[in-house]
Amino acid sequence: MADGRDNGALHVILDERKLSIIVVSLFSSWMLAFLFEGQILYALSDAFGVSPGPMVFGGVAASFAGLFLCGFFIKTKEAARRLLLCSYAFFVAASAIFFFPPSVLWRPGVIISSSLAGGCVAAWGFYFKSGTPRNERTRTAADVLICSNVLMIPLNMAAIHLSPRIGLALSMLALSGAFIFALRLPTGNDAAPGDTAVAKEEPVNIAGSLALLCLFILVITINSGLMYQVINPAFAHNEWLTSWYWAIPYVVAVYAMRNPALKTNRTYMLYVALAMIGFSFIAFVFLDRSAMSYLVVNTLMLGACGIYDLFWWSILGEMLDFCKNPATVFGIGLSANVLGVLIGGLIGNAISSAGTQAFNPTMLALAVVCVTLALLPPLHKRLCSLLQDHAYLVMFSEVSPWQESTPADQPAAFESLSERERQVASLLLQRKTYKMIAGELFISENTVKYYVKNIYSKLGIRSREEPIDIVFATADTTPRK
Repeated sequence: MADGRDNGALHVILDERKLSIIVVSLFSSWMLAFLFEGQILYALSDAFGVSPGPMVFGGVAASFAGLFLCGFFIKTKEAARRLLLCSYAFFVAASAIFFFPPSVLWRPGVIISSSLAGGCVAAWGFYFKSGTPRNERTRTAADVLICSNVLMIPLNMAAIHLSPRIGLALSMLALSGAFIFALRLPTGNDAAPGDTAVAKEEPVNIAGSLALLCLFILVITINSGLMYQVINPAFAHNEWLTSWYWAIPYVVAVYAMRNPALKTNRTYMLYVALAMIGFSFIAFVFLDRSAMSYLVVNTLMLGACGIYDLFWWSILGEMLDFCKNPATVFGIGLSANVLGVLIGGLIGNAISSAGTQAFNPTMLALAVVCVTLALLPPLHKRLCSLLQDHAYLVMFSEVSPWQESTPADQPAAFESLSERERQVASLLLQRKTYKMIAGELFISENTVKYYVKNIYSKLGIRSREEPIDIVFATADTTPRK
């Protein structure tokens, strides 16, 4: 009977994962092709002779607000599902406005839709957490990023080569599909099966790690905003190529990083991606504006964007286990992405409008790369202490004295400890105080005391006065079964 229940739970969780990926991918394809710096919006603006700038920047700012604030209003999985369904219905109606000539409804339609779209992305954090077990969220994040961008490509091509209205109609069809599949999303069980151990542990303070991650995301995505406003317009005359190739390097990079058989150290790939961004802007300065130059510049830039997008999507996905409201962590994390795009876009637009030389955005982009390079090591150290087995961190993390010992050297009594408890035990063996342990692991002293209590209980230590290393030595001489 137990096996039957386990299989049933697994079947449900797989269904939820697939459903949530389909829903967010269909919705995101509409958002990327139309609402968020989308080619459909630009094509419609060109067709009607309207400047898209105010709508685009207003929409990006509204998207940031929706992402950042969603967690303050959406606190349950049921509320998240209601937001998705109501918003998708609204998006279809709001999109229909753009079939008609420009009116006073265009700008508020973009801004209101963008704020709700940001909220929908943040609210999807509930399904990201419950639909995918721990340590598998990199795969789910990659599937969402790949599917949404692959679906976006034909929508862009239809808007550019056929008609903006045809592209808009197809995007609304994708949005309708998202609504239909969202009707099947479950509302119960906010945690994925197998994650109960995390829920039982005392909550870990992730505020510092999340803040540093947000700063990192904000800084590096300034280059994405510059790309939208400086690089992409410079190659706009290569319309046929840009309409379909733009997202290809991004998809290829995400797929490569998703592959569990990847032998390359993923942490080193973060440094490689930084170099790719720098070389992309340098190539933009020294190469001409031919199709071949576009292939070089775009491949470097979008490939790096794919590597980094999967990095912070998957990191945020793992952080969801340490908070009660997934929409808060997921929304705040991704809002840093959007804010970086907004800042970079405003800077790029100002540079382009002033007619200054191309080296100005390039020098800024290289400065951003240098700042990002300085932020990456401390960020990595913090994340390693929080998410040791994450795909982007595990191969590059520092090995603790406890982990350096071979399995034969570790007493059987210690095999019952969790990974975090082993970390704490290792530091206790080094005669470190609770305060020192809390600082090194980026957790509170109360959390350290919680883990020490568990360690003492599992090792059979009756008194806190009994040194843990004596128990270690005793356990090491105990015959194993």
